[in-house]
Amino acid sequence: MAPRWWRGCGNTAPGAPRKRDTLRAVNARAALLFLLFLAYGFLPPASAHAAQASLGEVDTLQSPAGRHSGEPCLAVAPDGTVWMSWLEPLGERTRDVPRESSRTALMTSRLTAGKWLRALPAIANDSLFVNWADPPVLAPLGSDQLAIAYPWKRGGGYGYAYDLRAAISSPGGAIWSKPVTVHRDGTATEHGFVSLVPSGDGVEVVWLDGRKLASKKPKSGAKGRAPEGDMSVRGARLDARGALTREVEIDPRACDCCNTAAVAVPGGVLVAYRDRDKQETRDIAVARLEGGTWRAPVPLHDDHWRIAGCPVNGPALDATGSRVVAAWFTAAESQPRVQVAFSSDAGRSFGALTAVSAADPLGRVDVALLADGSALVSWLEAIGQNALLRVQRVSVAGTLAPPVTVALTSAARASGFPRMVVSGDRAYFAWVDTQDVNRVRTASARIP
Repeated sequence: MAPRWWRGCGNTAPGAPRKRDTLRAVNARAALLFLLFLAYGFLPPASAHAAQASLGEVDTLQSPAGRHSGEPCLAVAPDGTVWMSWLEPLGERTRDVPRESSRTALMTSRLTAGKWLRALPAIANDSLFVNWADPPVLAPLGSDQLAIAYPWKRGGGYGYAYDLRAAISSPGGAIWSKPVTVHRDGTATEHGFVSLVPSGDGVEVVWLDGRKLASKKPKSGAKGRAPEGDMSVRGARLDARGALTREVEIDPRACDCCNTAAVAVPGGVLVAYRDRDKQETRDIAVARLEGGTWRAPVPLHDDHWRIAGCPVNGPALDATGSRVVAAWFTAAESQPRVQVAFSSDAGRSFGALTAVSAADPLGRVDVALLADGSALVSWLEAIGQNALLRVQRVSVAGTLAPPVTVALTSAARASGFPRMVVSGDRAYFAWVDTQDVNRVRTASARIP
């Protein structure tokens, strides 16, 4: 029997409706929610320890996302503006498109004065590839200009053959440049799990690349099956005019479908991803872009997690100057846990580990540095067939504040990867609410 955190690779259309719950299931959910309020505390209690809390009261924000939405991404602009992107069926909000339309829209919105502005479509097309584990990624280039990257279906290959496209918006995010395919191989293979880092007048792009699978035949010989071979980590630079340069292989072999993470550091870029060696050890590795050249990857930490399959659980990074924090999931020694490590030298080395999850973590982590040098770490924690979006504050010394439950969601693929960012003295969250129909929800909380 597969462990609870195992989900495997796969795609889930955001428009797929859930079956209505029976009365018994609704009553059971109500009882569960009551117990969660008692045992986990959706809101941190007001007490003498309030100053040591991970978060203040969690406030719901009216989400700009429509019904059947999913795959959220949050990002913060240099001026502190919070942006969000997500996917949803176009017919859910556009009257002149038939409701049964299969077109998917990649939407964006920004937060102003505590409210999301009107959602704007970046692109709407049947060829947008919807994958619960591989969402589009957003990166602000300034106060009101964006770069975005997203998976794009292509024909002539197996079911998971897709390209990776990127585009840059006009100021305000209303008009987008002609999209550019960020890789030049032209193979009908998988390209995704992308990270974007603003750099000068453009972005550095890092992704998982399946071009080495193009010459391989499926192991079973069955039509439509993915060929056997190695995924690699690759990087390239895309400038504001859409010119692609410096495409290079960063690591020749990586885990097949765990997300990458990348941040700007002094002198370049730091990327983290789940590596894969010949013995099927799949620990987190980091690589650095310095002076226009990618340095050889090194392990972030030797967890010694050997697993004959992709856990679909990549790392998260955040950085301010030379201060970096990394968070990731591991189940080494059959002990699932979320781990955090800090670096004071732009990711060249990391300090001691701190485990932040003590119950039944599913992973799907995010992390954000705070002004005092500590960090907020978020993850999904299983409880029955559901999952809690949990957040905990951890100091460089490993001191843990009491964890906070932000939301209840599902332990299934449909809940995707919750996202978290920090702007000023508040943390912002986006996740998929799977009750009734899937829908991206948002909230914020003051950071004590």
